[in-house]
Amino acid sequence: MAIFSVFVVNKAGGLIYQLDSYAPRAEAEKTFSYPLDLLLKLHDDRVLVAFGQRDGIRVGHAVLAINGVDVSGKYTADGKEMLETDTFKLHCFQTLTGIKFVVLADPRQAGIDSLLRKIYEIYSDFALKNPFYSLEMPIRCELFDQNLKLALEVAEKAGTFGPGS
Repeated sequence: MAIFSVFVVNKAGGLIYQLDSYAPRAEAEKTFSYPLDLLLKLHDDRVLVAFGQRDGIRVGHAVLAINGVDVSGKYTADGKEMLETDTFKLHCFQTLTGIKFVVLADPRQAGIDSLLRKIYEIYSDFALKNPFYSLEMPIRCELFDQNLKLALEVAEKAGTFGPGS
């Protein structure tokens, strides 16, 4: 499980902070005709190649989509929004002042709602209370970076920050 990226967007829609904490493996899109000369199997809710090799697709590779990807979005409690695909979940928390916190994470990662609240707390403590920070401007604060990275490590290891996910 992993948290891929964290974004902070101001109320005008401008990106004021971005952190890429995980580099996903490269993906390849291939088109094959039927009959397929690869044997596929279901393992941990993922379809994997069990036997065969063709055009760089080997045993152990995951099949991410067949004829497209189903995408479903929904609103959750407390103003959070979530977009879920087979490969990631995008969680968004919008504050009353219009600042949006967006987290891209593995679909199996738990505790993202708690993580979003923690990121908001870190933003309030280390960006807003910084006398050199101007609202709506990019966040360039070392303490914000350090505490955000620490919170992401804790979230990835523990999976949660408290009640709710």
